Amino acid sequence: MKTVKTIRDRLIVFDTTLRDGEQSPGASMTQEEKLRIAKVLEKMQVDVIEAGFPAASPGDYEAVNRVATEISDSTVCGLARANAGDVEKAGEALKPARSGRIHTFIATSPIHMKHKLRMQPDEVVEHAVSAVRKARQYTDDVEFSPEDAGRSELDFLCRIIEQVIDAGARTINIPDTVGYTLPSQFGGLISDLIQRIPNSDKVIFSVHCHNDLGLAVANSLSAAMAGARQVECTVNGLGERAGNASLEEIVMAVRTRQDEFDFDTNIDTTQIVPASRLVSNITGFPVQPNKAIVGANAFAHEAGIHQDGVIKARETYEIMSAEAVGWSSNRMVLGKHSGRHAFRERLKELGFEFGSEESLNMAFARFKKMADRKHEIFDEDLQALVTESGNRAENERFSLKYLKTSSETDREPTARVVLQIDDEEVASEVSGNGAVDAAFKAIEAILDTGSTLQLFSVNSITSGTDAQGEVSVRLEREGMIVNGHGSDLDIVIASARAYINAANKLSADSMTHPQMIEGV
Repeated sequence: MKTVKTIRDRLIVFDTTLRDGEQSPGASMTQEEKLRIAKVLEKMQVDVIEAGFPAASPGDYEAVNRVATEISDSTVCGLARANAGDVEKAGEALKPARSGRIHTFIATSPIHMKHKLRMQPDEVVEHAVSAVRKARQYTDDVEFSPEDAGRSELDFLCRIIEQVIDAGARTINIPDTVGYTLPSQFGGLISDLIQRIPNSDKVIFSVHCHNDLGLAVANSLSAAMAGARQVECTVNGLGERAGNASLEEIVMAVRTRQDEFDFDTNIDTTQIVPASRLVSNITGFPVQPNKAIVGANAFAHEAGIHQDGVIKARETYEIMSAEAVGWSSNRMVLGKHSGRHAFRERLKELGFEFGSEESLNMAFARFKKMADRKHEIFDEDLQALVTESGNRAENERFSLKYLKTSSETDREPTARVVLQIDDEEVASEVSGNGAVDAAFKAIEAILDTGSTLQLFSVNSITSGTDAQGEVSVRLEREGMIVNGHGSDLDIVIASARAYINAANKLSADSMTHPQMIEGV
């Protein structure tokens, strides 16, 4: 990693997992979940964390305010449309921040101005300038985005950007909102804007690229080489539609190819894999095995010629080390004779810290049970265990006390479930099309959530027949979508825990339910 001396030597990493990432259908997060992700991003040394859209809902306002209160090493940002009400909400939510930023935006493409805003270009400029001036009443750190810049007219972009810079914007973000541009076009757009706008030297140019054509990372890197010095991205490329530019891919491309890039990020890359796993577990969006950097196969070699080369010299087939991004080569990390201190310290090394003794005790108790049943415990097992313990500790009214399933040839499977609901135990026995289906029906017979199962996903955390199963469940009720997560050596128990975790979220008053307001 090169020593970053000036702002022009540094590529600012602006993470929008908590805002744009949460706009993925089914990716809503609780306040506690947002805070856990924010703390991992802070540990990764992300420069700017876009915590949410304060005007979207009371829950989103509270989540941004909570992140602003508890994060100190990263700038905390709130998104606002170019109107006084949104800007005021963002400014109020960010008041506790040690370093706060308001990010305001308005659409500038002809199609958006005509059909969505129903405004003339002069009105759009007026709203943008007014919003930036309003935001400057709360903070000197104001960012402006011309939404759908990739399909906007260049002359109009130059005009509106020049005026918002005069009004006080200090970061200008150029979004490829619909993922339409190609790398050469997008890099050329950034270069043209920097050259044509008279006061462009007063701001940092940023980019926010969507992945509709699979080009978000390529477009971001092209823009950075053309002069942009901030990239907006998300962990695992999470985001609405096809997602956003992937943080891990941008950071490692720049770090690995320092022969081509004359700048670097301040990111602690060893925190990439822990962040990826946490975001995946919380949102219920699994990482595909062949995903660059964080996929399970990213550093796996099966072909004999590849294995031989790596054994002789890792660099023959690996352009970066697995350890550099947070993968561990450790196998049996802890066992049934390990104590709480060793357990806590190993999880701390993996990027997890416990907010209370209660959460530590809960995770440690589950670890001891697992150690009695599983011969080898891997780092991945520990990460899944502590993530689920965190999910179960918050807002939990319902918990699984007992589960018995019966499944045999030519007989309909049945499940008997006993749930703890507040201070009462309630039982149900139901048959189904399989053990998991029967368990879900038995739980639903007790809880009567009125929800529809939209996703049921099973992943093996490690290899072997004694591997933990990791289950993600997505429930929908009257437009509200929640994800549940569960893990266990028994896949049916993991499934039941995931369903109950989702049901708890449906019943929780503290869920953030941002309206699906279009962003950049």
